[in-house]
Amino acid sequence: MNRGAGAAPGIDDPGWPDDAVEVGRVLDAWGIQGGIKVQPFSRDPQALFSSRRWFLRTAEGERRLLKVTSARERGDLVVATAQELDDRNAAEALRGAGIFVSRASFPTADADEFYWVDLIGLAVVNRHGESLGTVKDLIDTGAHSVLRVQPDGDGDERLIPFVGAYVDDVSLAERRITVDWGLDY
Repeated sequence: MNRGAGAAPGIDDPGWPDDAVEVGRVLDAWGIQGGIKVQPFSRDPQALFSSRRWFLRTAEGERRLLKVTSARERGDLVVATAQELDDRNAAEALRGAGIFVSRASFPTADADEFYWVDLIGLAVVNRHGESLGTVKDLIDTGAHSVLRVQPDGDGDERLIPFVGAYVDDVSLAERRITVDWGLDY
């Protein structure tokens, strides 16, 4: 990835990780000693807790590194403190910044669990080996996730429930998902 603007004075910039994944956004300051409130992009914010190095991109495109000293859930949010933030003004200056962590630091998923970021871009084929397209994104319906599959070439997007009744196999190594889904669905 391209490097952004230089780091702010007093904040180290070790370089943006090649496998950076956006996992949350700074909402506001928390307290008077430089804490921040974070909106995680997942119902289970373990990716935020798995790394003590958060890479931030501000609304202006500036990139920063925060060395997190504490992070915990508080309702639907995460509250955190970092070495580089010593007062409320410093924390408020990060309002709206995207929080990225290295994909390599994510906790290991169980055998039947996958991170969305790993599914995006995979080829989708049916049981007959016919190509249905490529995973463009996923939708969280609350009950389960749904694959948004863009057909190769022209065609309407397919929405395929990401549940065992339709998904036969996910092979990250082969970059393929095999589903019980017809071309005419």
